[in-house]
Amino acid sequence: MFSRARTFLIGGVGAAAVVLGAAAPGVAAGTPGPGDDTLPHAIETLDYPGAAKIYKERGIKLGRGDGHLILGDCKTVSDIVVFTDKQDGPDQGKHCFKVTGSGKTARLTLRIEGVTAVSAGRYDIKAVVNDFPGLYEVPSGLTKHFDKPLALEWLKV
Repeated sequence: MFSRARTFLIGGVGAAAVVLGAAAPGVAAGTPGPGDDTLPHAIETLDYPGAAKIYKERGIKLGRGDGHLILGDCKTVSDIVVFTDKQDGPDQGKHCFKVTGSGKTARLTLRIEGVTAVSAGRYDIKAVVNDFPGLYEVPSGLTKHFDKPLALEWLKV
């Protein structure tokens, strides 16, 4: 008799613990209330990570983008190559960008002075420079040469 009662009691206590335990996460201790202003805000600014350091080291300003156009080492990256009239730095005046993701779209605002040419590797690209009111379109595998050094302001795949 006691074993049936004990089994019933233990089963009931276990079931109650499961039901109450499942409801408990909704009111966890330490959860901030609606008036708590101490929470950090997660805001995606789309700013290029490490842009200040890159500007200091390489003299190019990297602005905002979708994260699918990344500055890389010209020894291993050649999706987009920007040629400049400055022959110093690790890549002797070249700045190479890798397209990540699906490759269907990538964009980045930037400022590179003294650009003499833009080369498209595997992707068709569009480029905006400081003295032309529209876009330069560069088909994949080709290079667009400029008559004089310009400032590149925007790249898009």
